[in-house]
Amino acid sequence: MKALRFCAACIAVVTLSVAPSTFADETEDPSEKVKVLQEQMLKNVPGKKAMMIEVDYKPGQSSIAHKHEGTAMAYVLSGAVTSQVKGEKTHTYKAGEYWYEPAGSEHLVSKNASTSAPAKLLVFMVLSPDEKVLVPLEN
Repeated sequence: MKALRFCAACIAVVTLSVAPSTFADETEDPSEKVKVLQEQMLKNVPGKKAMMIEVDYKPGQSSIAHKHEGTAMAYVLSGAVTSQVKGEKTHTYKAGEYWYEPAGSEHLVSKNASTSAPAKLLVFMVLSPDEKVLVPLEN
């Protein structure tokens, strides 16, 4: 009987120590983390700016379907990212691989290809100061 109580107490301690971190993920924002690393007006291309953006995906995270008003080039820093631009096939890019999106392209799929490991992108964009980095697509 003492052994049974001891086991029950151990299970309770483990459950209480694991549960907060387990439930914390369920309440966090389901969207990716986007951080502007640099933004500069281009002296040699009047009326345009360049942006360097870092996009972090937690395991299983994805972006909403969207388009970029400016030109975008993406490079996978770590993990793997599945991407699909309208009119093209879905492709999974691994660390060290990259792709190009012409201005106005509809980005239908952009997600972490893994449900167990994070992924990170470096995105370089060229756009006008009044253009939006990301415009959600209407369904």
